Amino acid sequence: MKLFTFSMPPLELIVRGSLMYWFLFLIFRFILRRDVGSIAISDILLLVIVADASQNAMAGEYKTVADGMVLVGSIVAWNYLLDWAAFRFKAVHNLLQAPKLPLIRHGQIIHRHLRQEFLSVDDLMSELRKQGVEEVQHVKHAYMEGDGKISVLRQNGAS
Repeated sequence: MKLFTFSMPPLELIVRGSLMYWFLFLIFRFILRRDVGSIAISDILLLVIVADASQNAMAGEYKTVADGMVLVGSIVAWNYLLDWAAFRFKAVHNLLQAPKLPLIRHGQIIHRHLRQEFLSVDDLMSELRKQGVEEVQHVKHAYMEGDGKISVLRQNGAS
C-alpha cells in the first residue's frame, strides 16, 4: 500500500514543518500581535491564506498519508512543547506572551499606545462601557492584555 509509505524522508518533513511553524509563530507573535479580543473576518481570511501559502513550503509535494501525519505531528509537537515550556519556565512565558500594554493611566488616555495597536478612542470607550465604565476619569488603569482583552481598574469610589 503506497498510501502509508513515505514519498520524502520523514526528517525532511519534520524540518520543513518546524521551520514553517517557527516562521509563522514569529510573524503572529511580533508582527500581528493582537486585536481587541476578537477574531474578525480578515483574521480568518489571513489564516486561510497563510495556511494555503505555507502548505507547499512545509510539505513540498507530499503524496502519502504518512507524509501528512509526520508533518502535522511535528507542528502539533512544537505547539505542545511551547505550551509546556511556557507553563514551566517564566522566561519562556514572557517570550511567548505579549506583555500588557497600558492604555489609560490615572484617567488619562495614552494615545501613543492606542496608535501602536490601531485602536481608536471610540473602540476603547466601547470596551470601557462593556465593563460598566462611562467616563475615562473613573479609570485608574486600563491595559490591553496579551490576549487582546482590555482589563480595567476603576478609581476608588468610582462606580
